[in-house]
Amino acid sequence: MTPSPPPADPSRPAGPRPSRSRRHSAEAVTRLLPRPLQALIVAVLLVFVLLPVLYMFFASISSDLAVARGAFLPSRLDLGNYVRIWSTTDLGSGLVNSVAVAGGVAVACALVSVSSAYVLVRYAFRGRLTILRGLLALQSIPGTLMLLPVFVLFASLATLLGTPVIGTRWALFVTYLTFALPFSTWIMVTYLRGLPRELDEAARVDGASSWRVLTRIIVPLSWPGLVVSSILAFLLGWNDVLFASVLTNPETRTAAVSLQVFGASQEGGAIPVYGQLMAAALVCALPVVVLYLAFQRYLVSGLTAGGVK
Repeated sequence: MTPSPPPADPSRPAGPRPSRSRRHSAEAVTRLLPRPLQALIVAVLLVFVLLPVLYMFFASISSDLAVARGAFLPSRLDLGNYVRIWSTTDLGSGLVNSVAVAGGVAVACALVSVSSAYVLVRYAFRGRLTILRGLLALQSIPGTLMLLPVFVLFASLATLLGTPVIGTRWALFVTYLTFALPFSTWIMVTYLRGLPRELDEAARVDGASSWRVLTRIIVPLSWPGLVVSSILAFLLGWNDVLFASVLTNPETRTAAVSLQVFGASQEGGAIPVYGQLMAAALVCALPVVVLYLAFQRYLVSGLTAGGVK
């Protein structure tokens, strides 16, 4: 007979216990830095991060003359800059183009990366390690080196098809997808390695196919990884200026290019419209901030997946 387990201690609280590695890491940080020093370091980091944002906000509600004089705090509240930017610069169409291109890249990366990662993690075939190493090696290639080859490729494709390619949203979409997909796939490979294979085996015993296992088990359990890969792909398309300035025209330029053109057009003037520039920059940054705040919980769990076993 096997010995019976000892009775539970009623003095201990019920519920799941925190993992030993997490407790040890938290205790190590507490022992390394005392609480007052931790608070001081966090406060200094917040000052470095929030001070430029506060300056941009104060400048966006100040007059251009006050900003040109170097005033930090506004003398009076003026929200007119947030109204004038829509007529001064073509920011509205730029935001629409950025959302369309970057959002499409994020969705495509999420769908393709989870499927590719599922095959790379769950199946063994010839060339699997080569593909995984290639995904990692592609991250070391600077994007600036690919600008001229991409431009020549699209120009040749336009000549072959007889239809313009450069200056369309599809050119940006394919370009961003090319750079974002390997990184998104690598993130999903790292995340899916942490999912137990027993879930797949139990579903196959019940008669589920590979597609059903992917859609019914893997995808619902992979939301944190999908959110991380999607947001990083979205940021690639949202923040890019180099490829967007070359592969777009005035009708298809993104918000980042519109902001750059708006800032360059103010150089050499008597008093540049600093207030409108700061207001336009805050408006362009707002969707990314909202995106991070909305998916913060998934981002934390997705980025730390695989870090602690």
